[in-house]
Amino acid sequence: MPLRRQTLAILLLCCAVPFGLSSCLARRRLIPRAAGSTPSLKIADFKSLLDALQHQYDAIQDFSATVDMVPALGSAEKNHITEYKDVRAYIRFRKPANIRLIGLLPVVRSQAFDMVSDGATFKLYVPSKNRFIVGRNEIEKPSSNNLENLRPQHFLDALMVRPIDLKTFHVMIENFTDEDNAYYILHEVREFPSGELRLSRTIWFNRLDLLMARQMIFDDDGNILTDARYSQWHPYDNVPFPKHIEINRPRDEYAVVIDLVKMDINKGVPDDQFVLDQPEGTTLQVIGQPATPAPPVAPRKKGSKP
Repeated sequence: MPLRRQTLAILLLCCAVPFGLSSCLARRRLIPRAAGSTPSLKIADFKSLLDALQHQYDAIQDFSATVDMVPALGSAEKNHITEYKDVRAYIRFRKPANIRLIGLLPVVRSQAFDMVSDGATFKLYVPSKNRFIVGRNEIEKPSSNNLENLRPQHFLDALMVRPIDLKTFHVMIENFTDEDNAYYILHEVREFPSGELRLSRTIWFNRLDLLMARQMIFDDDGNILTDARYSQWHPYDNVPFPKHIEINRPRDEYAVVIDLVKMDINKGVPDDQFVLDQPEGTTLQVIGQPATPAPPVAPRKKGSKP
């Protein structure tokens, strides 16, 4: 008899759930994607995301930016990262691929570095090392000297995210949405002559506003070359641009955080802004070749004018 009563009670409970007791057994859980709010997610399709990427790239022909930078050397894999605070820098860009960066040391504001690239080659001047480094943008083999791995092109790839060439790459879209994330991800895939497919790049769009949030660039073995993250989008001269950018180059063991202080877009950048000559008395380092010491300064003859 007790067993029959227990069985009946269970059956009554099961039958009662659909008629009003479900709130006792189920709990509605809100998923906050921003502090203090539960905003709705925006919907986009493959074409609209490709068009947004193309439009963002086409909107900028040149820019001049003043930024605060926090460079960091080292890597998480080797368990040591050294950050350098309060570096002021000036960035100049002009299409198709001219870029120049001048960095100033904290406090004293003397020059820390000066580097320029035309898209194929680069030049880098480091006053503290008295070195002038030149070479091609491609890094065939990373150097143990992090300084030799710096390339202006890495900054350009992160700052000016190129659109996807559908004639060269396959593209897939992923809706990556869960309790903590809400992104559309475009996967740029390269097909080799053998038919093998390899991931080349991923571009992430935040579903809260459909603005670009992240770009990851990979080598042919799937290793991360660049991991760039974008936030605090703001209109500069009627063109949206991220005010906060984080660029990580794990294989080259350096990273940098960039915060825009001032940004002028499409106001023209003259040719001389992309000219960097080797300063007299510096050591020339051609990547892949031994360094060439600066020639000694010939002593002045007695009685000659300085």
